[in-house]
Amino acid sequence: MKRYCIKCEPGRVEYMDILRETSDGFMIRLTRIKDDYEKTLEEFMSRQLFKTCLNTGYIYEIDLTTATSVA
Repeated sequence: MKRYCIKCEPGRVEYMDILRETSDGFMIRLTRIKDDYEKTLEEFMSRQLFKTCLNTGYIYEIDLTTATSVA
């Protein structure tokens, strides 16, 4: 599984896990953490939107083998 950090406001952590890939895009799990409150949801992200977010730096891949904490 790949994990991507999402740019967000200071004091908040957001990341996205790729659950599975389809021909049209990706099923993802979004996790948002702020003030000890965590919200998680799963949804579809088109391949085009994913590429745009990656190319603009809105999301970037996290190496799960070296990451110890996201908060």
